[in-house]
Amino acid sequence: MAKSRTSPKTTSRNPSPPPIFLFHYLLPVSALTTLLFSPKTHRFRLPKPSSSSSSSSSPSILLLCFLFSLTFLGISILNLIPTYSAIIPCSHSAASTPSLSPISPKTSSSGFIDDPRLLSDTVMVPLPAHGALGANLSSEEKEFWEQPNGEGFRPCLDFGLGYRISSAKIVKERRRFLLVVASGGLNQQRNQIVDAVVIARVLEAVLVVPVLQVNLIWGDESEFSDIFDVAHFKRTLQADVRVVSNLPSTHLMSRQKIMNKIPHDVTPQWIHARFYNQLNQDGLLVLKGLDSKLSKNLPPDLQKLRCKVAFHALRFAAPIQALGNQLAKRMWIEGPYIALHLRLEKDVWVRTGCLTGLGPEYDDIITKVRESQPEYLTGRLNMTYNQRRLAGLCPLNALEIARLLKGLGAPRSARIYSAGGEAFGESRALQPLVAEFPNLVTKEMLAKEGELSPYMNKPSALAAIDYLVSLSSDVFVPSHGGNMGRAMQGHRAYVGHRKFIKPNKRAMMPLFEDTSISDDEFGSIMRELHKSQGKPEPRGYMRNRDVISLPVPECMCKHKTGIF
Repeated sequence: MAKSRTSPKTTSRNPSPPPIFLFHYLLPVSALTTLLFSPKTHRFRLPKPSSSSSSSSSPSILLLCFLFSLTFLGISILNLIPTYSAIIPCSHSAASTPSLSPISPKTSSSGFIDDPRLLSDTVMVPLPAHGALGANLSSEEKEFWEQPNGEGFRPCLDFGLGYRISSAKIVKERRRFLLVVASGGLNQQRNQIVDAVVIARVLEAVLVVPVLQVNLIWGDESEFSDIFDVAHFKRTLQADVRVVSNLPSTHLMSRQKIMNKIPHDVTPQWIHARFYNQLNQDGLLVLKGLDSKLSKNLPPDLQKLRCKVAFHALRFAAPIQALGNQLAKRMWIEGPYIALHLRLEKDVWVRTGCLTGLGPEYDDIITKVRESQPEYLTGRLNMTYNQRRLAGLCPLNALEIARLLKGLGAPRSARIYSAGGEAFGESRALQPLVAEFPNLVTKEMLAKEGELSPYMNKPSALAAIDYLVSLSSDVFVPSHGGNMGRAMQGHRAYVGHRKFIKPNKRAMMPLFEDTSISDDEFGSIMRELHKSQGKPEPRGYMRNRDVISLPVPECMCKHKTGIF
């Protein structure tokens, strides 16, 4: 590998304030400051010595020396704090409505963001929500399109003083390197990249741009730079960790040990105790198999760092970003739309241990694959299919999604964007949904000829396009839990609390079986079950609740103004 190209250092720094300013800043008006400043002229003056005794001037001189020492100590501390520290203050004034063009961060001639303390230009923001349009909508339809109340929660990444002081040393590291191998699909990889940045910060190491492992299921050989904007990633995190594209030649090893046996729910203390000395000795640490291993409950500054990586640093590569935004505009320009993340792919049915609802012919295919490859089954082995379904562990099929949307008040004319891979059973799998909502489109239907050609063998890039179109939808509904649903839940909350409906499958399933319930009664129950969806939900401290899906309160604070 070639030597890495180091990021340029900032050349401009805030000028140090003059001593007089610092005295006012560090010391409030008191008897001490009146010794040094004339209330009339504010000129620096020494106390006049007493004619009766020269010894009386000694305390004043000592006090003066002490104050000068305190001044220079203050200057030293301020100089230790990086001037590019990433902060979104809670008091920041509201930004204008996002434009229809992709956002590009403002950069200076040195290549850095002009004012990195304000990260609003680095966020992937959606197109504006439409709200309920049209005079002929029923009350249920208006309620469906209505956006939730954000209750004043807005992004607020106010890193602590200790974190920012530590950054001065961490971002200058040149000797110790961390390399992480990320596996799985796009959103699984995103989670591991987020944790990789946190671990690099904990170990005070240089982060090498993560390696994306070849996906064995989809055969995707994409590299990090194929999916994400590397320059943006480095620039956004320049106040937190040093990121390089490649290992320097001095650290290339033919037999580097790969650490892949990491227990679940590990803490920063565990990471530091386990790897810090090894990293000091070897100069390089390679980690693999990070998926969901790092604890969800981290110190506040590391939680904020997670949000900064997920919502600010991990912007998609320019060609993907441009195409995704273009497809989103084509949906958006015609009015409000729903994005459905349908989990109807063959591997999903295999992994969950559920039946497709398409009949014995299709269920037999899934059963045979599952029996031949039992290691793929992630569902509970001691549960039957019906038990899994009633427990809410199975994806909603097309018929169930259609009934849910109707019950929630979605009009038949609603335009729906179908995100996700190819459904097992193809058109037959989607037929019940299309029968109720004929305006169903996919990225293949939205794209013009040749636009998707560069990505046909790159499922991660196609998933990124789905991510962008889904982010701008007025309503997002996942048919099953997963990394995409959790990422979209948090991202939509972070950029303005866009409506997100997580189906309450455990409560819904018995109702699907009850034929005595009328459509009106079914709809009333569905709306009651999901009436609080999309409102700010505190993350809490349950083991599996991730700040990326629930950014309140660590990454969002309650105030009247903000960047969105």
